[in-house]
Amino acid sequence: MQNPRLASRYAKSLLDLAVEKNCLDAVLQDMQVLNSICTQSRDFGSMLRSPVISADKKLSVLNEVLKRFNINQFTQALLNLLVAKGRELNLPEIAPAFIEQYNTLKNIRTVKLTTAAPMNDAMKSSIVAKVASFMPNDKVEVKTAVDERLIGGFVLELEDRLFDASVQKSLNDLRNKVIDTSYIAKM
Repeated sequence: MQNPRLASRYAKSLLDLAVEKNCLDAVLQDMQVLNSICTQSRDFGSMLRSPVISADKKLSVLNEVLKRFNINQFTQALLNLLVAKGRELNLPEIAPAFIEQYNTLKNIRTVKLTTAAPMNDAMKSSIVAKVASFMPNDKVEVKTAVDERLIGGFVLELEDRLFDASVQKSLNDLRNKVIDTSYIAKM
């Protein structure tokens, strides 16, 4: 059940509390751990959504899973509140909403860089420096991915902008020009 408005409100409340109590970085680490667990474990997400499992059992599972991460008291309070209110199923949405709001607060921009083959650190640094030069007030964080279908080049995604410098795009553009027969008079 997706409810981005609810997730945003819980995330904002936790962010405000963490800023007020000066433990923002600790809470961010907790949210990153929770986000990682929620995205990597399908069973964990199913457990959170299950109406059959009692709230007490869900809370004990959450506590057991998070025991080794030394979770901050405010993150633990949020988890307790979510379970008490029956909103634990929104946890997979709240964690990324918190991370997104943290990035906005700290002027951190996430850039997704997809290449046809893994790239070396020098090339990655060069591209990050070029992107960062267009955003002098922001810190640039890069997430990399490899997609062999690109053949060569790269695709850079920043928020709602896309810069496609891949060989695959060039080939598609060339194919479209060759196939285009709009210049032929209709008979």
